[in-house]
Amino acid sequence: MNELFNHKYRPLNGQVIVGLVILGSICLAALLAPLTPYNPLAQRLVERRQPPSLQHPMGLDELGRDNLSRIIYGAHLSLWVGVTSVSLAASVGALLGAVAGYRGGWLDSLIMSLIEIMQAFPTMLLAIAVIMILGRGLTNVLYAVAIAAIPTYTRLMRIGVLATKEQDYILAARAIGVPTVRLVWRHILPACLIPLQVQATLGIGTAILEAAGLSFLGLGAQPPTAEWGAMLGQGRDAIFTAPHIALFPGLAIMLTVLGFNLLGDGIQEKLGTRFGYERQDNN
Repeated sequence: MNELFNHKYRPLNGQVIVGLVILGSICLAALLAPLTPYNPLAQRLVERRQPPSLQHPMGLDELGRDNLSRIIYGAHLSLWVGVTSVSLAASVGALLGAVAGYRGGWLDSLIMSLIEIMQAFPTMLLAIAVIMILGRGLTNVLYAVAIAAIPTYTRLMRIGVLATKEQDYILAARAIGVPTVRLVWRHILPACLIPLQVQATLGIGTAILEAAGLSFLGLGAQPPTAEWGAMLGQGRDAIFTAPHIALFPGLAIMLTVLGFNLLGDGIQEKLGTRFGYERQDNN
């Protein structure tokens, strides 16, 4: 009983705490965006490229817009793209993986063949191809990033379903006539959600990075939208004369991705201990 209590109530490790602090700060900034002292779209051409100062802690960009205000507004867009794209990818991927793993046969072969075709393309190249079909824009970037991430969640869910559906309690439920939908929804899927949740946490950071990369290339958010990747792209021409224009959006992207990676790694470590993976390794 003491061992179970210690596993269940083990305090959060340092990675999770640091990740939560970083992400909490970014989320708070996004929520307080309307309170920023400067309009992120207001131009001051006379003061363009002004370096950081007490009045403008992150300086002004190439059109004289306040960098700090634009980065704070950009936090809302980046978090929205990351969370929404991963939610879509995980939902579709989990559904496809569950169907492929549970049904098997020709349906499994068909679904996994499509997944293998998608995985034959680099993630960024596949996302660019989707944008070329859908058109430019931040919403289309969201869909492109989600579609490119579907294979990861499909494979992860399929592996979990294949391992779970042969467990004794699943076979017993089949034997007594539990309906397939209830069996999958109530017994198989909950056992497969832990690795999916961990991957989704890590995937949000990756999605934010990919969306920023697409906006950097001019395929995502269009001017004058305050989005980190677009800001980074707009500041690249002044990287030597006014490095602060590109420096601060780049730091915002780095910290956000770092926060999600630390949080995901910490959750993975904690859940692995809690559900006995370490004990299996020791046996």
